[in-house]
Amino acid sequence: MEVFPTKISDVLLIKPKVFRDTRGLFLETWQKERYRKHGVPTEYVQDNLSVSVKNTLRGLHFQHCHPQGKLITVLSGKIFDVVVDLRKDSETFGKWVGSTLNGETFDQMWIPPGFAHGFCVLSEQAVFNYKCTDYYEPSDERTLLWNDPILNIAWPITGTPIISPKDQKGTGFKELKL
Repeated sequence: MEVFPTKISDVLLIKPKVFRDTRGLFLETWQKERYRKHGVPTEYVQDNLSVSVKNTLRGLHFQHCHPQGKLITVLSGKIFDVVVDLRKDSETFGKWVGSTLNGETFDQMWIPPGFAHGFCVLSEQAVFNYKCTDYYEPSDERTLLWNDPILNIAWPITGTPIISPKDQKGTGFKELKL
């Protein structure tokens, strides 16, 4: 695998080796020692699977008291994955980084705890898995407004995005209580 830093410290783009032949393909989506060498945690407590249709936008979600690190892997389709740095002591506090991930290359994004996370679906459907370093706590979940003008995220969406009522009511960046 190859690991590339992004413009935000600790957020990594991971390109696994994909072995293809006439039968199909094989790849490792996670291997404890290999990922540990690149600073990706080796203890996960929960795996989640998300299936979404084209133009769906989910996020920007985070947990305040129980922040989750996430290792994102797209299994099919294509998404634009976005993280916003909510670490107050970080030089990139309030900055975002995005990357297109798809089920052809199986590129991954490592998102450390302390970030808001969201994505939009660019293909007809997208299926992705993500490993979490802490449990989901519904009472602790917060939503950062996906289209906050301060963040100015360049979502590559055509038409009107499909957004849940909860995500439409997200909190603006200046109003966040971190």
